[in-house]
Amino acid sequence: MAKYFDVHPENPQRRAIGQVVDIVRADGLIAYPTDSCFALGCQLGNRDGIDRIKSIRHLDDRHHFTLMCQDFAQLGQFVVVNNAVFRAIKASTPGSYTFILPATKEVPRRLMHPKKKTVGVRIPDHVVTQALLAELGEPMLSSTLLLPDQEEPMTQGWDIKERLDYVVDAVIDSGDCGTEPTTVIDFSGAEPEIVRRGAGDTSRFE
Repeated sequence: MAKYFDVHPENPQRRAIGQVVDIVRADGLIAYPTDSCFALGCQLGNRDGIDRIKSIRHLDDRHHFTLMCQDFAQLGQFVVVNNAVFRAIKASTPGSYTFILPATKEVPRRLMHPKKKTVGVRIPDHVVTQALLAELGEPMLSSTLLLPDQEEPMTQGWDIKERLDYVVDAVIDSGDCGTEPTTVIDFSGAEPEIVRRGAGDTSRFE
């Protein structure tokens, strides 16, 4: 059964955050809130966690996983960013954006797009997510919690706990989340491409 953590949205309890991060470090899979919607998360090298995310969401090998990063310095270790892209991303973070960029050697091969060798990265504007990332000290592999039989992501922690009780190890609830996923911008080509219009404003990329 998944452990359930009721966390304050503005002042998350350090003890609860520490317990969740211990679960992540022990190769656990968590459901947690972000500034767009709930997400599934695990450590980068957690093969079982990645397989569980794929199973829960019915994903194939072409799916772009996202590295949830605490800040720009951390993001820069895992993707190749030129000056023009640097300015565009810097101006949009933290926020509800996912950026697709060429991956560095720090990214496990199985997380990259098989042909493009790219990966999604983002810096969330969410107190609880930031607390988790600060405690973990590294990016967390992440994917929107959108189940195959649903059109919109789940919004309530208790509902997630009930639905995914035996397939995730922890659920963090800090109040209702949104249903709109991040805006996805692909910077791997010559020009930025808006792959998905979501919670983040796309005007600066058009």
